[in-house]
Amino acid sequence: MERSRMQDYVGGTVLSSNLSKHGGMRAAAFVLGLQGFEIMAIAAVGNNLITYVINEMHFPLSKSANIVTNFIGTIFILSLVGGYVSDSYLGCFWTMLVFGFLELSGFILLSVQAHLSQLKPPKCNMLTDFEHCEEAKGFKALIFFVALYLVALGSGCVKPNIIAHGADQFRQDDPKESKKLSRYFNALYFAFSMGELVALTVLVYVQTHSGMDVGFGVSAAAMAMGLVSLICGTLLYRNKPPQGSILIPIAQVIVAATLKRKQVCPSDPVMFHDIHSKEPNSDNPNFQTGKLRPTERFRFLNKACIKVQDGNNSQKESPWRLCSVNQVEQVKILISVIPIFASTIIFNTILAQLQTFSVQQGSCMNTKLTKSFHIPPASLQAIPYMMLIFIVPLYDTLVVPFARKITGHDSGITPLQRIGVGLFLATFSMISAALMENKRRDAAVNSGKTLSIFWITPQFLIFGISEMFTAVGLVEFFYKQSLKGMQSFLTAITYCSYSFGFFLSSVLVSLVNKVTSHSSGAGWLSDNNLNKDRLDHFYWLLAVLSFANFINYLFWARWWNNNQSSDVSKVDDTKCPLNDVI
Repeated sequence: MERSRMQDYVGGTVLSSNLSKHGGMRAAAFVLGLQGFEIMAIAAVGNNLITYVINEMHFPLSKSANIVTNFIGTIFILSLVGGYVSDSYLGCFWTMLVFGFLELSGFILLSVQAHLSQLKPPKCNMLTDFEHCEEAKGFKALIFFVALYLVALGSGCVKPNIIAHGADQFRQDDPKESKKLSRYFNALYFAFSMGELVALTVLVYVQTHSGMDVGFGVSAAAMAMGLVSLICGTLLYRNKPPQGSILIPIAQVIVAATLKRKQVCPSDPVMFHDIHSKEPNSDNPNFQTGKLRPTERFRFLNKACIKVQDGNNSQKESPWRLCSVNQVEQVKILISVIPIFASTIIFNTILAQLQTFSVQQGSCMNTKLTKSFHIPPASLQAIPYMMLIFIVPLYDTLVVPFARKITGHDSGITPLQRIGVGLFLATFSMISAALMENKRRDAAVNSGKTLSIFWITPQFLIFGISEMFTAVGLVEFFYKQSLKGMQSFLTAITYCSYSFGFFLSSVLVSLVNKVTSHSSGAGWLSDNNLNKDRLDHFYWLLAVLSFANFINYLFWARWWNNNQSSDVSKVDDTKCPLNDVI
């Protein structure tokens, strides 16, 4: 009996006839549990971290904003480590389990530091006595950053594997399961929204009223619950075995193509190594059994799979001189998705502002809901998620089936179209933020009035809808482009967009301060007082950058579609595209 390449919970082999007993939405539900609890834990820390860094660690506003953005950026850049370790050595399940416990230890250490006064600088009021507040240094700062980056390492390595492991429970070559895969991506964002909602309401409220030590402790408990959910599904999972290092085959293609740069492409397609693929990818039309041949995109790489002949016998070449068509096409996919990936960096720079400056913006407004109840500024980010927990199921049950009848696409609209809608809406989030900050500042400076915190809710609301389109579209796009053995790594690349976006935010803040201080004497973001700063000007700058980025994305999305159409039209063509020598 033919054996599946999926494995069961103990690493043994699952017979093809028994695959129905493993995987599916039943197994993915446990992964969704981890998603909800993990994002609940990390969001409660990340979204209110700037308040802790300023009030407890006593770092200045601009430095605090950079600490937060660097922390979140590090989480997402470390997702590459998680994707690589998973695909190459441990597999998704064990990677999530190992690094999940590292993340849990970071939360516990943060809670311990927040509880013990010996591990924090002396208390003081940063608003009234800023100059005399002692900034956390030495051992106190070391404990803080060790705990923070244990959380970053754990979360970064867990995140891409949550997506990949859940998606691995569905067979893409089965039309019914392929539709369920699209539903899984929407369910994943629903779990994300629920986790964010609880974090930004219940957990942030606990942090505000019971102390950050209790808040961090609750985050640790939420992470522990996520790990319990993951373990409970152990008997049901389809686990893809690791493939060995995924970077070596990529390096082999580049080296082989370089060494054979003077080779002329043969007219006989049989001269290409591994022309009949044993591992077709049903989601990519170029990977059809018996028809796989090098495509024309980045055609210089095709020389890596040209077989050199000596008389009637082909020479035995090392893997560093002769690669398979699959290897070459994997490298092409990695190169092809870079422009799409890069087009979402500005989008995540905007997200960084909503988690830093917009929180401080809310701190300068009237947070009273009743005489005795105040809204924590960080909880404003819960507003879009309150709406999204209703919109996402409606989108999945009503919009997607309707759009599917029109487009014939499993997801209703293509992932690229979904990304484009999200990037377009992001611009209006910053326009709203700029208008509201200008109104808030004028009221405070000229009239001495403090506006209600609800005035800044539109920017969060618009961005929440934007994120629903962009984030889900990007994850689905990357997962479906990947070949066997690279799903976690390519999914991790989507998180790098978040990382670069948050790092770019730090660079922009510093650059804007430097440029505007030369031109006007005081930088837009140089003070610790938003009534003196010009945050509205900074938001307008981001709105312009966001719209320019949307136009840039349209170009690359069109390039991708044209590239794919060109490859498909020539998949049966025996004419070699490599007659030109590099």
